[in-house]
Amino acid sequence: MTPGPPITEQQLRDMFDQNFERLRLENGHSLSPGVREAAWEQVRCYWRKLRHIAESVTDTEVRLNLPNQKTPKKRSFCIEGVVDIVRENEQVTMYDLKTHDLAFVQENIELYRDQLNVYAHIWQNLRGERLDETAIIATPVPETVSEAMQSGNPAHIEAALATWNPVVPIAFDAGNVKRTIAEFANVVDQIEDHAFHPPPLSELIKRDGTHGTFATRVCRNCDMRFSCSSYRKYARKYKDRSWVKFADFYDLETDEAEALARFAATAPDEDNQADVDDQE
Repeated sequence: MTPGPPITEQQLRDMFDQNFERLRLENGHSLSPGVREAAWEQVRCYWRKLRHIAESVTDTEVRLNLPNQKTPKKRSFCIEGVVDIVRENEQVTMYDLKTHDLAFVQENIELYRDQLNVYAHIWQNLRGERLDETAIIATPVPETVSEAMQSGNPAHIEAALATWNPVVPIAFDAGNVKRTIAEFANVVDQIEDHAFHPPPLSELIKRDGTHGTFATRVCRNCDMRFSCSSYRKYARKYKDRSWVKFADFYDLETDEAEALARFAATAPDEDNQADVDDQE
């Protein structure tokens, strides 16, 4: 099969806009112009840096599933994940995208190795596929790269891209798979028993070197943060700039009708969201 002509940046932008419109129509949600442009800027940065990987992906958004697992209390569960596969020059690589800071990923490899071990196990043993390498791609774009892209200076852009490598290779070890699955099983039992308690507020405000607090590194990536008493305390006490407007809405100590009214009065509409983002 002869490869087609290389994709231009304008074609990439067209595909981004088309995908955005499709998701907006399917989900009924939109993004403010500022947030939408920030998302495009991230896509553009990655295209310039990792174009060779993007154009080599042979299996995109592969859904991996490990079914029929049992917890110590005999509850059934499955482990599922989504990865991208690149088959190139007789080499097969599995990539897992993470929204975590690159430096944090590099300094905490063990947090990602276990998950990739399970994915590798599913790919090799359940699917019977070959696998040579696994790697994390850290999606946040460094400020130095963003600033260079915004400058429009080709020399600055090339220099910034040359010093940035968001791909973190991770060696996989099949010997750790059983232990990792057992840890998942214990967590399932804790959640089902309502015994999976959040860390205290004191833990949320601890800093990890230059990588920010637990609240900014972990809580902001958690879909359940507004149901977490510790995060609500954090949002109210420290006026989290991204989420403070929701704090009262989820504050169980506030009258629900009053909270709803205040939320409706203060929540920015879609047209004004860009101004709010700029003020933040």
